[in-house]
Amino acid sequence: MVASVLLAVDVEDPASLAKPLDMARRLFQSDQVALHVLYVLPPFEMSIVGSFFPEDYEAKALETAKARLAEMAAAADLTGLARPELHVAHGVVYEELLAAADSLAVDMIIVGAHRPQLKDYLLGPNAARVARHAKQSVLVLRD
Repeated sequence: MVASVLLAVDVEDPASLAKPLDMARRLFQSDQVALHVLYVLPPFEMSIVGSFFPEDYEAKALETAKARLAEMAAAADLTGLARPELHVAHGVVYEELLAAADSLAVDMIIVGAHRPQLKDYLLGPNAARVARHAKQSVLVLRD
């Protein structure tokens, strides 16, 4: 039995919450399942890039991400579901997602996946890495 679920979303794509919530609703039909919604703010790839931003840029970006995630959750249709607990992390997306799943002790991860592009075959998309390395069950939803 699944008691808790982690939904991975992108605050830059407000629709990214709708499909995972709909799937959670269809799978569980219950407000007894604890929902956790996570957005991971990706890091700057090169430290030299970070030097061009103000010192407080990271803190402001995290606050903006938290506010946008709260707006997404407030606008979401949560009929039949528990109100989600919202989380924002900062770092490598798949690493932060796996760490959150472990620290929150969730039973399942629901993550979206876009259609692969050439770069995904060379580097590996986040959904694939999560599915390969997670200790929990992983449900990957295609666009």
